[in-house]
Amino acid sequence: MKSILLIGLGRYGRHVARKLHAMHHEILAIDKNEDLVNQVLAYTNNALIADTTDRHFLESLGVSNFDTCIVAIGDDFQSSLETTLQLRELGARYIVARASSSIHERFLRRNGADEVVYPEKQLALWTAIRYGSNHLLDYFELSPGYAVYEISMPAVWAGHTIGELDIRRNYHVNVLGIKVGGSLTVEITPQTMLRAEDSILVLGKQEDMERFVKF
Repeated sequence: MKSILLIGLGRYGRHVARKLHAMHHEILAIDKNEDLVNQVLAYTNNALIADTTDRHFLESLGVSNFDTCIVAIGDDFQSSLETTLQLRELGARYIVARASSSIHERFLRRNGADEVVYPEKQLALWTAIRYGSNHLLDYFELSPGYAVYEISMPAVWAGHTIGELDIRRNYHVNVLGIKVGGSLTVEITPQTMLRAEDSILVLGKQEDMERFVKF
């Protein structure tokens, strides 16, 4: 269980609060809007109505005691930057900040964010890749150029074992798992038989994927 300071309770922040609560983390949530604070009371250990650009208020929280500080402010550029900078100056261990534009993202990094999430951009990329393909069922980017893909079983693989195909050597991707009837199995061996009706999870570069899957 981690202790999380969550600042900003718009739609994004509230979704974060609910998920962290479901994961049994300890959450202190903060927003200037009383109505938004009231909406997350059931999903937090404590929730406060406050302006996090107020340095004295942030000092009173002991931000260095939290494992992670999440700045989920998306619609107030200045408040987002000020809050991030002050968290850094007050000794926050790890700061994750939400960006609403590319410029916002750059300034957040300059102001001390350890990691920046840009939900609209990340979801747009996922949507374009996922629905621009006839065979891609899901997609998760791990780093620029590398991702985990769930794909329909390539026709040339169906009816063969992992060992027969020597997938890693011949296709430069790693098989992580196979979905059989909606259930995922990760117990993969060279003798694992691939079936046309199953889907497969692989890790690799997009250019390597495109060699055998039409995106």
